[in-house]
Amino acid sequence: MKKIILFGFLILVLAFGLRLYNLTLWPVFGDEAIYIRWAQVMGAEPTLRFLPLSDGKQPLFMWVLMFLVRRFSDPLFIGRLVSVATGMGTVGGIFAVSYLLFKNTRAALTASLVWAISPFAVFFDRMALVDSMLAMFGIWTLFFGVLTVKTQRLDMAMITGFMLGFALLTKSPALFFVILLPTTLVFGEHKKLFKHAILLLVTLTIGFAMYNIQRLGPNFHLLSSRTGDYVFPFSHLWENPKDPFIFHFHRAGQWLWIMGPSMVIGLLVFGVWLNRRKYWRELLLLAIWSVLPIAVQAEFAKVFTARYIFFSIPVIFVLAGAAFIKSPLPKFKHSGSVSWVLLIVFVVQALLFDQKLLTNPEAAPLPPGERAGYLEEWTAGTGIREVADLMKHEHAKDPAKQIVVGTEGYFGTLPDGLQMYLEGVPNVVVIGVGLDISEIPEPLAESIKAGNKTYLVANSSRLKFKGDFADHGLEIIASYPKALRRTDARDFVIHGPRDTFYLLRVTGKAKADNI
Repeated sequence: MKKIILFGFLILVLAFGLRLYNLTLWPVFGDEAIYIRWAQVMGAEPTLRFLPLSDGKQPLFMWVLMFLVRRFSDPLFIGRLVSVATGMGTVGGIFAVSYLLFKNTRAALTASLVWAISPFAVFFDRMALVDSMLAMFGIWTLFFGVLTVKTQRLDMAMITGFMLGFALLTKSPALFFVILLPTTLVFGEHKKLFKHAILLLVTLTIGFAMYNIQRLGPNFHLLSSRTGDYVFPFSHLWENPKDPFIFHFHRAGQWLWIMGPSMVIGLLVFGVWLNRRKYWRELLLLAIWSVLPIAVQAEFAKVFTARYIFFSIPVIFVLAGAAFIKSPLPKFKHSGSVSWVLLIVFVVQALLFDQKLLTNPEAAPLPPGERAGYLEEWTAGTGIREVADLMKHEHAKDPAKQIVVGTEGYFGTLPDGLQMYLEGVPNVVVIGVGLDISEIPEPLAESIKAGNKTYLVANSSRLKFKGDFADHGLEIIASYPKALRRTDARDFVIHGPRDTFYLLRVTGKAKADNI
């Protein structure tokens, strides 16, 4: 028992270190900026505690963050620290589920270790996004759901309901947990089916009661009305079932192969093959919980990225840990050696990937779509923190002077990313001025006439000025190049212009009459 506690503690320390080190190295991502800014506003104004509903989002992540964000000088750090904490909860949940199903501490510790160092987990557990929280509540919903069936206890059913309720308050895909919970009845007794059904009803009642707390907000209806923005209608299943299912499902496999990384699939396949007879119920349950959500989303999702399947990935790692259950097959005496070889290769793969995630983001071999979103495109907030620091410096030089900063867009990486860093700084106003900027926006023209210090921040891909910036009364104060665009995550082939984030001062001295 002492060894188990020691190894478990070391795994937690390793997991925590990988998630905490250089936590703010990566630039703020678009959705991170939105969630953190929401949390700031919700904390400052009690009447806006359900603000995320206005965009069809559940508020639990922001509810947690709003009590913390004002206590730290760096909002991105504390936002990401919430995900670090939930990521640690997932490590513990994987151990709990594995041990509950297989009664094997070696398999449980292995599953936890593999998840603790997996680049897939390390990457998303370091982002101020709701997906890490959803993954944690998902794995614990599974654990208590199985425990409820095995013990037939009311208190376990109630705890399962709370886990499910928290998941439903985190993100809409938690509905998969509602659909999947009845599969835990594979461990139930046929003679006690009625009792199992009552306990399941208790779980669902508590879960949906918690979900309906959101009715206290004025925009509860947007949770369902905006569904069409993200998913195809059910009729898509018989109208065009192959598109985009084949493409999306293949991409999901690529994400697991690249960010798993690949050897986790070897552990998964080997674990399933070794235990297919003795633990067929457990394997079937885990397979359904991992594959069904991915397959459904691949079929119906209009937008499909790696973080959308993240909540179903922990179950795959439980299957991978099963490779370390002693083989029940008498003819296969060397299963332990094969498992160790697979694990060692996985550890080397994962740590090499993690080293780049933690020290050199541009060198990290992310899938092309993930690299684009987090490092290359407008959603990557490269330079935003630096611009905020410059604005604070300008404010300190003359605190009474009004500073107006116009940003591209109205919602997202900008202006939310800049607003979250400048929260509480007086006389600094950040406003969105639109996209595809080809002339000085009217609010900024009026600001310069009023004698304010006036700036424009935007990505080069959104600036459509003809000629030099100086021709339009703009002076470059700072520029921050984003990561090189690549055709493949593992090479350096550039297929498009490198985007640059600009801080421009509006001088009012245009060569052309633009102001």
